[in-house]
Amino acid sequence: MISRKDVSVPNPYQNYVNKAGDDNLMKSLNLSTKRFRKVIKSIPKKKVDYAYAEGKWTIKQLLQHVIDAERVFVLRSLWFTRRDPSPQPGFEENIWADNAIVTNRKWKDMVYEFLILRAANELFFASLSDDDLSRTGTASGNTVSTVAFGFVSSGHLQHHLDIIEERYLAKPAKEPKQPKAAKTPKPLKKAKEPKAEKKKKKK
Repeated sequence: MISRKDVSVPNPYQNYVNKAGDDNLMKSLNLSTKRFRKVIKSIPKKKVDYAYAEGKWTIKQLLQHVIDAERVFVLRSLWFTRRDPSPQPGFEENIWADNAIVTNRKWKDMVYEFLILRAANELFFASLSDDDLSRTGTASGNTVSTVAFGFVSSGHLQHHLDIIEERYLAKPAKEPKQPKAAKTPKPLKKAKEPKAEKKKKKK
């Protein structure tokens, strides 16, 4: 399988490829899926509709974005693999988010949707030969390979998991422990002077 070290991507995708976690695509996807499960378990139910600042997405909206992007990235890989020469358009994430109404969606359904989508995508990439993975196409005006969007998909998930942990689940930093005051050393005992040797009397 083609290594991440041999993958070049346009600048907009480089950060995601850097965050993919492993040079082997299947291991990279598996690692990000495992981390997703772990992070999701750490999110309190009362926080899924929380946004860390005004104008920012809620965690639900963020997950919907991850689901949407996963579909788009893998569709592009499928498109290139099947040698369709038609260029793939870009997508404006904020327009998509504004038109994806998640307030009435069940959180557990959204989590399940992502997991079954990722499982299907892992099977898709596992089925591809190196020739399939090396095929290229045009997306958002850039030439990109099939395998590149596999790593982009993995790194994109890792990127948003970082955001969840750092901005949505951030815990206040613990106060650093104050160093203990150094103990005053005890004064050394004065050494006893040796007794003068008594002179022996002559017999």
